[in-house]
Amino acid sequence: MRLGGPVLDKPADPEAWVQSHLRQGYSAAYAPNLDAAAPDVVRAYRETAAKHNLLIAEVGAWSNPISPDNEKRTAGLAICKKRLAIADELGARSCVNIVGSRNPAKWDGPHPENLTEATFDMIVQCVREIVDAVKPTRTFYTLETMPWIWPDSPDAYLRLLKAIDRTRVAVHLDPVNMVNCPSRAYDTGGFIRDCFAKLGPYIKSCHGKDIVLHPKLTVHLDECRPGTGVLDYAAFLRELGRLDPDTPLMLEHLPPEESEYRAAADHVRAVAAREGVTIR
Repeated sequence: MRLGGPVLDKPADPEAWVQSHLRQGYSAAYAPNLDAAAPDVVRAYRETAAKHNLLIAEVGAWSNPISPDNEKRTAGLAICKKRLAIADELGARSCVNIVGSRNPAKWDGPHPENLTEATFDMIVQCVREIVDAVKPTRTFYTLETMPWIWPDSPDAYLRLLKAIDRTRVAVHLDPVNMVNCPSRAYDTGGFIRDCFAKLGPYIKSCHGKDIVLHPKLTVHLDECRPGTGVLDYAAFLRELGRLDPDTPLMLEHLPPEESEYRAAADHVRAVAAREGVTIR
């Protein structure tokens, strides 16, 4: 597997961008925002990363292509298509987005329509439109798992993949985002093994964080730094270690302090060493 995370400085060019990651000991990187970049600049990032063996893990397409607001939905589709095209030019492992939300006020928020069959069908058509417009050959369009939007379980993800029926649609796994009830929180190892058993062949990238269940009614769960919650990182890394060795685990959602990401990376490396999992 590979390990990566955000860099907190603002590198000015491809070489500086790569070196910022290497100084953190990362072998994988989030792509920078290249929406306005000329083709030769995009190519320079791809070639410089390859020269230093830094894998570009993902291009984020964070937007709401299933919004009930026509203007937001149109904008979301445009962002997804543009970022997928950039990811393909970069040779990134994936272009990732959530499916969106039917919530008119919050692009990734809960809404009563999010888990309906009508929304499921809308997602299928939306993803097909994005992938068919771009026709990627080097990257995959992936949907990040979520607690209150499809796909919220490995079975739901498999059902979506079958319905979408496009070879360039794959899986971005964030197991923490699916730990949405006590039964999963109390058996994250079993849940993770189920995710990999069902989705393993399709997984292109993973997010790394942790989760804590608070003793507070009714049910309250919070993200936290890897190693400070209940996620079974031994199970997570063992399963990751069985996939393509270039599969990245990308740290995210920590306070913007270098020490926080260093502590998270140290925990992942320590567990990987204990479990015999190689980080490239």
